[in-house]
Amino acid sequence: MSEKKKTKGTEPSVRAVGLSKWYGKVTALQDVSLHLSPGIWGLLGPNGSGKTTFLRLAAGQIKPNLGEIQVCGVNPFARPEALRRIGLCPEADAMYDELTAHEFVTAMARLSGYDKSEAADRAKDALVAFGLKDAMERKVGGYSRGMRQRAKLAQSIVHDPDVLLLDEPLTGTDPTSRAVILNQVRQRADDGAVVLFSTHVLHEVEALTEQVLLIARGQLVAHGQVHEIRALLEEHPHHIRVECEDARRLGAQLLAVEGVVGMRFLNAHCVEFETRDPDSTYAAIANVCVEQDLDLSSMTSPDATLEALFHYLVEHSTRGAGTGADAAVGSAVPSAFRPKPDARAAKASAKASAKSKGANS
Repeated sequence: MSEKKKTKGTEPSVRAVGLSKWYGKVTALQDVSLHLSPGIWGLLGPNGSGKTTFLRLAAGQIKPNLGEIQVCGVNPFARPEALRRIGLCPEADAMYDELTAHEFVTAMARLSGYDKSEAADRAKDALVAFGLKDAMERKVGGYSRGMRQRAKLAQSIVHDPDVLLLDEPLTGTDPTSRAVILNQVRQRADDGAVVLFSTHVLHEVEALTEQVLLIARGQLVAHGQVHEIRALLEEHPHHIRVECEDARRLGAQLLAVEGVVGMRFLNAHCVEFETRDPDSTYAAIANVCVEQDLDLSSMTSPDATLEALFHYLVEHSTRGAGTGADAAVGSAVPSAFRPKPDARAAKASAKASAKSKGANS
């Protein structure tokens, strides 16, 4: 890829204020406000939660019904100066099967304003970056699912965008393809771009970034660093799983520890504690093992993952009538009668967002 040109204008960013979008009686997004600075952001949510709608709004494909969205300081809808700075890889697989990958990506580069020669060179570099060097002259109609995905990703970066929007970029990819894609995502972020990608592969997000947006039923449930959001959920019960030589003896000693609200024995050598005060419980376990001369094999937490946090937040944010496209009950309406988000999730979102903004300022 040729050297990235210095783009004049504001720093790469995505900003939404009171953003809402509905289709008839179904609300896809409800009052979403956020600010994304350069780096990698994971957009997480179940099917129908509003992820694709948000990406389409950020890409300038559709207009919001309420609120505002800006990309690099400009409303992207029907604004060529903004669209030139945006790269989009949609989830939908709608490609020109009669074209070769090189022809397809070259055409996308031409649409970004490059002349025929430079567009062809950029297309070649982009396809090589995604591991399609030996297949770029084959028609995409004969590509596998993973190869088609990589060709779509190549067209999204061919013009060196400042904001890269990726909708389920890991869909249909094998481990080798995933490694190539994730490496390119990191490289774009290292070059100063905002990379926002949606995915259901939570462990890939954890390996790639700490910055996440959690969306459920059209609402932004939480926004910020994973560990910050996790720490703010004070009422979230925390489980600690301990393997040692005598689980029952350890359990008996922990019964009186403040914050421990339950325990269960998985076997003679494994006990799981439920606590409202993880820090003191971890310390108590270590102290008891030393005092009782218990051999400790391992101490882990099934809650200390992004997946556990995500499911907890979704569970609490979706109680009551549904507001998103995936709502099983209730009809969403664009009015003041929408149900309010869960107070704890709202508190976590506000605090995490504030901390994230402070860190970025």
